[in-house]
Amino acid sequence: MESLSLEDLRQEYGGEALNEANCETNPFDQFAKWMIEAQNIETKEPTAMTLSTATPDGRPSARVVLLKEVTENGFVFYTNYRSRKGREIAENPHVALTFYWPELERQVRVEGRIAPISQEKSEAYFRKRPRGSRLGAIVSNQSEVLPSRAVLEAKLSELQEKFADTDDIPRPESWGGYSVTPQVIEFWQGRRNRLHDRLVYETGGPSGWTIKRLSP
Repeated sequence: MESLSLEDLRQEYGGEALNEANCETNPFDQFAKWMIEAQNIETKEPTAMTLSTATPDGRPSARVVLLKEVTENGFVFYTNYRSRKGREIAENPHVALTFYWPELERQVRVEGRIAPISQEKSEAYFRKRPRGSRLGAIVSNQSEVLPSRAVLEAKLSELQEKFADTDDIPRPESWGGYSVTPQVIEFWQGRRNRLHDRLVYETGGPSGWTIKRLSP
């Protein structure tokens, strides 16, 4: 293909300041504050986050998943344990999350370790999901080669017929939740002249966290 030049595409940022004085001392509180603001301005998919995993020898991969809960222990999402990300997580528990809310000119980066949540919690959430999503979790062997879309649709039709008279749809053993326990959380606020504000929280301070300002 011919070269695709993107050099002239430029967006000037002008967001409000992010200062040590106006941020929360606990990064989970700061994250909740920003998440609520992202929801309030009706950002499309405010819970979307890029999950980055890597193989044991350091080959990375990334994809977007949806955040479902933030607890005092970490960030929770659900997926197929046998997917590519699930296999990489099983081999290497070090992961990263990235949130980006362009309307607010904000980004949050999370680095930490990941582990499965309890089967009971995964079961409880699965039963809250829409019927179609529950059937989809059974139908899809995520990340495996699929001969055609028609094969997927046929499997779904079979399940729809099988469970036509009941809402008791079993959770696949291959499906459940993970929690990412952060060691580093960085908050990025776009500012003019590319002199962005970057505050990073790291574990280990007297209150559990230290806050440092990073050069943009």
